[in-house]
Amino acid sequence: MDSILDIARRTIRFEADALLALADSLDDSTDFQRLVEDVTAAPTSRLVITGIGKSAIVAQKIVATLNSTGTPSLFLHAADAIHGDLGMVQPADFVICLSKSGETPEIKVLAPLVKNFGNPLVAITANQHSSLARQADYFLYTPIEQEADPNNLAPTSSTTSQMALGDALAVALLSRKGFGAQDFAKFHPGGALGKQLYLRVQDLYPLHERPVVGPDATLSEVILEISSKRLGATAVVSPDGALLGVITDGDLRRMLQRGGDFNMVRARDILSSAAKSVGPDTLAVNALAMMRQHAISQLLVVENGHFLGIVHLHDLLREGLV
Repeated sequence: MDSILDIARRTIRFEADALLALADSLDDSTDFQRLVEDVTAAPTSRLVITGIGKSAIVAQKIVATLNSTGTPSLFLHAADAIHGDLGMVQPADFVICLSKSGETPEIKVLAPLVKNFGNPLVAITANQHSSLARQADYFLYTPIEQEADPNNLAPTSSTTSQMALGDALAVALLSRKGFGAQDFAKFHPGGALGKQLYLRVQDLYPLHERPVVGPDATLSEVILEISSKRLGATAVVSPDGALLGVITDGDLRRMLQRGGDFNMVRARDILSSAAKSVGPDTLAVNALAMMRQHAISQLLVVENGHFLGIVHLHDLLREGLV
């Protein structure tokens, strides 16, 4: 009897072989490139993805990927389609039917209805001679020699190929449309990935108080400012608001270790003029990279030489960027 790991490896290899066969099947003679070009040339069209059973579940995933990458799409369950839901299909929409056999009863009823509506019909099927393939305006073949299960029955290799072809379609379309990182951020504003693409330092530093002292501030004034503002540092600015440097709690500890007459110490004596700073328009993820590079936990926010505030590592932790 095969071990559990042997079964797992064999399953993955079956599906990997199916994906390699799918990749090899895409050439100039297939309809894939024509479909991508025609969808790109029809900016008001949507992709309506439909299927039954496991193919319906795959269709929902493809719809989610298309929508998140800039191609408007919606899911239509094949069984519901023939009982009223065809009303969601608009005249310019492309209808994509997923079916391994291309002969399931619901798909056989649905395909001619789509043709009668005048919508372009796209078939994704493993059966080149099926009624679905024969009626399709675009035929996308998913070559499957065998499902991964021992009985060659459970949809495994076939659904993997369907999903991969859907991903290939989404990526090809986003490339043709010039869909970039900023476009992606518009559709993913809620997660950490979206925040990497749109969250900026100016969205974070106003949440804090603004620790600042003048160059003549005493040591006790500096300590009080750092402690009360709870950011581990204070900026030192000139009377006209120009940034002179920064004093961190680390600077204070090092100064205290050296000893001396602390009553005579002023902020200008211990400030660091080589303060690490960013502009307010800097992406938060780039500010994080700078903190990591220099092993620091805060950055001064500076614009035109004037101190605006501090962005802290805790801000980036709170936003889920770390």
